[in-house]
Amino acid sequence: MRHTDIAIVGGGLAGSTAAAMIGRAGVDAILIDPHPVYPPDFRCEKLDTLQARILQKTGLADAVLRAATPDRELWVARFGQLVEKRRGAQHGIHYDTLVNTVRGEIPAHTAFVAGKVTAISTGPDRQTISVSGGEDISARLVVLANGLNVGLRQKMGIGRDVISAGHSTSIGFDMKPIGRPAFDFCALTYYGERPADRVAYLTLFPIGGVTRANLFVYRDLHDPWLKQMRDAPAETLLSIMPGLKKLAGDFEITDFVKIRPVDLAITTGHRQAGLVLVGDAFATSCPAAGTGALKVLMDVERLCNEHIPRWLASPGMGADKIEAFYDDPAKVACDADSLAKAYHLRSLSLDGSLPWVARRWARFLLHWTKGILRQSPQQPYVEADAHGTVVPAR
Repeated sequence: MRHTDIAIVGGGLAGSTAAAMIGRAGVDAILIDPHPVYPPDFRCEKLDTLQARILQKTGLADAVLRAATPDRELWVARFGQLVEKRRGAQHGIHYDTLVNTVRGEIPAHTAFVAGKVTAISTGPDRQTISVSGGEDISARLVVLANGLNVGLRQKMGIGRDVISAGHSTSIGFDMKPIGRPAFDFCALTYYGERPADRVAYLTLFPIGGVTRANLFVYRDLHDPWLKQMRDAPAETLLSIMPGLKKLAGDFEITDFVKIRPVDLAITTGHRQAGLVLVGDAFATSCPAAGTGALKVLMDVERLCNEHIPRWLASPGMGADKIEAFYDDPAKVACDADSLAKAYHLRSLSLDGSLPWVARRWARFLLHWTKGILRQSPQQPYVEADAHGTVVPAR
C-alpha cells in the first residue's frame, strides 16, 4: 500500500489545481485520474476578471493566462441593438487546455496514478482508496474532485439533491465570417431578443485564431429546437437572434455543435471525517451565470491556502476539521451568490411579469447610457465579469 498525506480523486480543474497548490507547498500528495492527459471536454471556456483574481491566489495565474487568449474589446447588444463597447476583460481557453496547463504546474514529486477509484474507506485518522488495477493508497485526507460522477459518492452514503432539473443548456461551436478575414468585433455578448425564445445570451470570444461561441438557453434536452440547432446551426441561431446579422454579417458554423444540459444540484451527507468535496462534486452551478470556474477556484483556494495547512499541523482528520471548510465564510458566500445568479438570470431571461420586463429595460438603458458616456475620451473604461457585473478597472 502506498502512503501519502493527501489523495486527490479526479483530475479536472478542481483536482488538478489542488494537486498543483498542495505539491508546490511541499505536501506529499497523489493525484488519481483515468486520463494522464486531460481529453477535450465542453465545459468552462473563458475566465473573467474576478476568476483571474482568485487564480492569482492559487499561484497559477501566470501559466494559465499565458495559455489563454485575451479579448481586446467587448461589444454588448440588447434587444438586437449594439448598446455598448468596452475594454475586454476576459480570457478564452478550451477546458482541456486549461486543465493540462494547470497540470503542467504540478511539481514532479507529486505522484500521478492513472486509474479509476473504485472505493474509499474513511475514518478519523487515515483513509484507504482502492484504484482499478489493484493498487491501494492510504492517505490522511481525501479530496474528492470527481465532478458529476455520483457512483463513488453513493457508495459512501453521500447523497445528491437536484434542486432545479434541466436548469439550463449550454451550446458550444466555432464561427467564422464569410467573405472576409475576421468579424468587426473581437468579442460580443448578445442577449436574447424575446423571452419566448428561451435564450439567456450568446457570447462570442477569441480562442487562438478562432472565434468561439457559447450559447446559453433554457430548453429541455427533448426540445426539437436543439436538434434544429445541431442540424442547421446558423439558420436556427438567426431565427432567434435576427439582429445578429447586422453585427456579424454573413457567417458559418464550422464544427460540430456541442450541447450540455445542466442540473442544479447540492450534496447531502458529505460532512464526514477524512473526506472533503470540492467543485461540482460538492454542488453544481449554471454556466450561463458565469460562476462555475469562480466557485471551483474559490473552493480549492480556500481549502489549500487556509484549511489543509492547519489540518495537517495536528493529528487526526476528524469531521470537526472538515466542517471548517464547508462553513468557511468566503466559500459559503460564493456558493450562495452562484445559486442566486443562476435563478436571477433565468428569471431575467424568461419571466414575462412586469417587474422582470422593467429589469430588462433597465439593463438596456444602463448599457446604452454607458455606451454613450464611453464615447467621451474622459470616460474611463470599466471591466465586467461574464455575468455583466461591473467591477473597477485596474
